[in-house]
Amino acid sequence: MSDVFEGYERQYCELSVSLSGKCSAVALLDGAQKQAKVAELNTGLADAESLIRKMDLEARSLQPSAKAMLLAKLREYKSDLNKLKTEFKKASSSTQSSRDELLEAATADAHAVSANQRERLAFSTERLTDSTDRLKESRRTMLETEELGISILEDLHNQRQTLLHSHSKLNSVDDAIDKSKKILTSMTRRMSRNKWIVGSVIAALILAIIIVLYFKLT
Repeated sequence: MSDVFEGYERQYCELSVSLSGKCSAVALLDGAQKQAKVAELNTGLADAESLIRKMDLEARSLQPSAKAMLLAKLREYKSDLNKLKTEFKKASSSTQSSRDELLEAATADAHAVSANQRERLAFSTERLTDSTDRLKESRRTMLETEELGISILEDLHNQRQTLLHSHSKLNSVDDAIDKSKKILTSMTRRMSRNKWIVGSVIAALILAIIIVLYFKLT
């Protein structure tokens, strides 16, 4: 799931709960206070629509497997936004008598929460919990990936050290081979020179023998 989508989703759920509470409160106001609260709600609804559009764009940019699930969630958020707009219209157009009725109902049970608001709160809480679980899972996967990456880097470092050590040994072997070549070349030259010396001595002896025999025979 997209982390960007989850971020927009979390912002929308928090904004939805806030707007629902403000819609309930604006019906009890009048005059300048109501106008200020209505303007604030208009801004909040515009922000909610902006978040819906951002979620829509993000969902459509993903792979088909992830896109289908996110678009289904997005339809729920669009339905929730339509409910918010309906509540806002009712609250902003309420008359004095309806405000009195709401005030009496609020006085009779100040701690009572409407079923619609409880439903939205439960819905938003569920979505936030789901998003939090996904973030925790993503963080856990990221940590596991980081540990795997560190392990791979350590293995690569050890392999690099082994290769450097092998390279050093190969350089030593090359030096030894070069020295051996020089020694063999020197020995070959000496052997060749000794052959010429021995050959020369043998030739001189043969020549001396021939000369001695010649004088003896003559």
